[in-house]
Amino acid sequence: MNIKKYREKLKITQANLAKRMNVTQGAVVQWEAGICLPRADKLPMLAKILNCTIDELIISNNRPSRKKKPTSKKC
Repeated sequence: MNIKKYREKLKITQANLAKRMNVTQGAVVQWEAGICLPRADKLPMLAKILNCTIDELIISNNRPSRKKKPTSKKC
């Protein structure tokens, strides 16, 4: 996911994003680290706050990496 990219582009802190999303800062940290994914019902609000589409949040234009893929865990 590209949450960190769009968040930093808008100069929004993790704490501010968490407050606006009504989640913990820890949840935002986990989303950005790929530990877990935002719940599907949170994606429209997340995209609106970050001024992008849901597709832009999810689809990465980077080459695939050998990093561990996120589990299906939602948080």
